[in-house]
Amino acid sequence: MGDLKDRRAQKKAHTRAHVRSVAQRMFAEQGFDAVTITDIARRADVAAQTVFNHFSTKEELFFDGRVPWVHGPADAVRSREPGVPPLTALRDYLVGLVRRRFGELATSDAQIYLGTIETSGALLARERELVHESERLLASALHEAWTTEDRSDGAPVPHDPATAATLTAATWLAAVRSLIVGQRSRVHQGACPREVGETLGQLAERLFDAMVAAIPALEARVGDVTLPAVDRLTPRAS
Repeated sequence: MGDLKDRRAQKKAHTRAHVRSVAQRMFAEQGFDAVTITDIARRADVAAQTVFNHFSTKEELFFDGRVPWVHGPADAVRSREPGVPPLTALRDYLVGLVRRRFGELATSDAQIYLGTIETSGALLARERELVHESERLLASALHEAWTTEDRSDGAPVPHDPATAATLTAATWLAAVRSLIVGQRSRVHQGACPREVGETLGQLAERLFDAMVAAIPALEARVGDVTLPAVDRLTPRAS
């Protein structure tokens, strides 16, 4: 029984990988908007329903296997070495991400991938959704690090960990998005990816170091702020 279950799982994984490979090749050749699920199914020699069994949308199919950065920031916080503060691990990951993303764009396949995204409103919208998902995951990881872990790293714990986690995730990932998305069109227009990546990597280092340095002063300014009681925010019945 176990062997049969394993074979079914392997077959399912093989079909998923095959459909993804065929679809992503078609997107690169024809453009995202010009390819339909029916086209993909026909080229992959499977039923259209088989494609939907593995991928709920065409956008999911395009990005599948290509967005490790969605979980990356949260994973960097959770998998950091003992004694390393959460924001240090996050800073190092994000600086490396900026450099890696532009280094990867030196290949022709990556430039085709970028060009496909830049010319599709649907893919740009889905990419923004993935950024928000990454932000949510990072906020959860930071909150966990600041409230449930051993504080042997000696780093200060925010006065309000929940709010700090949400603000940090939103602010830091917005900065990374501005650096990457805001500048990658330069690569699409012919700029050297490695030169752009190195310049932005240095900028990211200075930016995040400044943000970490500003935290104590910010904490001192907001530490005495008390949010209104919940019952004061509840509308009274007329």
